[in-house]
Amino acid sequence: MSLEIIGLTVLWTFLFGYVIVGSIDFGAGFFNAYSLITGKQHILSNIIQRYLSPVWEVTNVFLVFFFVGIIGFFPKTAFYYGTTLLVPAGIALILLGIRGSYYAFETYGSRGHKGYSFMYGLSGLLLPASLSTVLTISEGGFIEMINGSPSLDYNALFISPLTWSIVALSLTSVLYISAVFLTWYANKAGDVKATNLMRKYALIWSFPTIITAGGIIVELRSHNVEHYNNMLDISWAFGLSFLLFLGTVWLLWKKSKYGLAFGLLAGQFLIAFFAYGFSHKPYLLYPYLTIYDSFTNEAMAISLIIVFILGLALLIPSLYLLLKLFLFNKDYVKGKKNNHA
Repeated sequence: MSLEIIGLTVLWTFLFGYVIVGSIDFGAGFFNAYSLITGKQHILSNIIQRYLSPVWEVTNVFLVFFFVGIIGFFPKTAFYYGTTLLVPAGIALILLGIRGSYYAFETYGSRGHKGYSFMYGLSGLLLPASLSTVLTISEGGFIEMINGSPSLDYNALFISPLTWSIVALSLTSVLYISAVFLTWYANKAGDVKATNLMRKYALIWSFPTIITAGGIIVELRSHNVEHYNNMLDISWAFGLSFLLFLGTVWLLWKKSKYGLAFGLLAGQFLIAFFAYGFSHKPYLLYPYLTIYDSFTNEAMAISLIIVFILGLALLIPSLYLLLKLFLFNKDYVKGKKNNHA
């Protein structure tokens, strides 16, 4: 396996971590705001706050590792994506700032403020939508070279069906992933009402998720034929992902083994996410940039791979301890310990 593939795999692993952990966080914020608006905060708010309190500080670590790594491994991405992502990245930074402010107000200020909660929930939907535009842009057709510099065609981007299909998937998957996890978490807490409500939300958002995922494949057929054909070559992986999806929905429907249901969901997204990434290679940006013509020197690559693997080796045990000591601690999950971590 070449250094380029190893480096890309490490980066993709960090991005997948952010997709899962971030989705739970984003969705939890939305469901918290929705419960306040619909008057169901007495059912959900305690469960969601117990999840958010110890987790929010580590959510963005995955994203920071990814962005540092993509520039380190593939320096030319800064040239092609730097100016073109100025607006989407700027919006994402503002939304991250809003989310950080919410945590501060909830921790040190007045808890349960509807205005803060609404902004936090809305940012949880807008943030994945803004970040997902990177995947759309990478498919090609939206960047023009003007006087030797890349320029993003915003009109083409916003009227493209592919853009909105990817945005739709980002929104539905965030709500689906979060709902399934919170169903499991509420069940661990022994909160029957919260479990039943989150299970209902998980089932509601399951089929929009799989439909929007299929929509992306349909749109790629007309937008990027090469990538579409590559995906067909590994269609078995997407088929396996779909089977895991059915397993998750079945367990939710039967009100059984919610932990296993979330495990199947994680497997579903893991397989689909890496299959998508594998079918996208060698391009980082169609048709301008590949992993081979933009890779850093060998010494730098080896150093980065070692550092990132060590980082992953430190981050995963840290998350395990976080889950063990806080989220799934018998006293904490039932609200018998202080919610602030």
